[in-house]
Amino acid sequence: MPGLYIVATPIGNIRDITLRALDILATADLLACEDTRVTQKLLRAYGITAAKIFPYHEHNAETARPKLMARLRAGEKIALISDAGTPMISDPGYKLVREAVEENIAIYAVPGASASLAALVSSGLPTDRFLFAGFLSSRQTARQQSLREVAAVPGSLVFFESARRLAASLADMDEILGSRQAAVARELTKLHEEVRRGRLDELAAHYAAAGAPRGEVVIVVAPPGKEAAEVDIDLMLQDALAGMSLRDAAAAVAEASGQPRRKVYARALELAKDRDKEDPG
Repeated sequence: MPGLYIVATPIGNIRDITLRALDILATADLLACEDTRVTQKLLRAYGITAAKIFPYHEHNAETARPKLMARLRAGEKIALISDAGTPMISDPGYKLVREAVEENIAIYAVPGASASLAALVSSGLPTDRFLFAGFLSSRQTARQQSLREVAAVPGSLVFFESARRLAASLADMDEILGSRQAAVARELTKLHEEVRRGRLDELAAHYAAAGAPRGEVVIVVAPPGKEAAEVDIDLMLQDALAGMSLRDAAAAVAEASGQPRRKVYARALELAKDRDKEDPG
């Protein structure tokens, strides 16, 4: 059937691909991919020779997307694939999907490998509620601010991180999120796959001493305890109240934390009253 197919490819082990995904790759009119060399290697491994390959990545997306949309309008079957794992997780694919949706072009998801989910389920941390927060900033100030924004989320937190920033990010997480259990997963589904578990401070100390590990890294952090969640909301409100009205600050923190708006607003009122007492002038 014509339309846009979002096809998950293997993360590290080339055998981790579904039969349905292979069928789509073999029958698509065009494969839109991040790196043609990586895709060609996958196709050769399974003897797929008919597929045409078209590069689509963050550097050419603006010029490539109109060409892909034209082919979709013409009724072609296009498969959007990534170098590793499920497309559109931290890549420009969502813009193509958004345009296709706006023009009522059929979208089909072909599930498979996902580094974020693989790390979460192997972490040993709660999986019933979680937030995928993507990549943190390379700048410490911005990174810490992002961590404050998710500190009170009542679920496990999942981050992608550069190996060379791993120790610094873990240290910031320990400072902002508090003493929580966490897991660092790297080289998922590959020969040297590793999941290291422990408190954030323990993991930060380990990687600071051992140096940057090889491979791509996913960090999973446990949800806050009830007491920690209350403290984190206070910190978030204090930051928000510094630049927003009380109502706007409460609304922003309620949305970021997942806490009831009425509860957050009441706490914001208490903090504002305490602040006025300390600084009556």
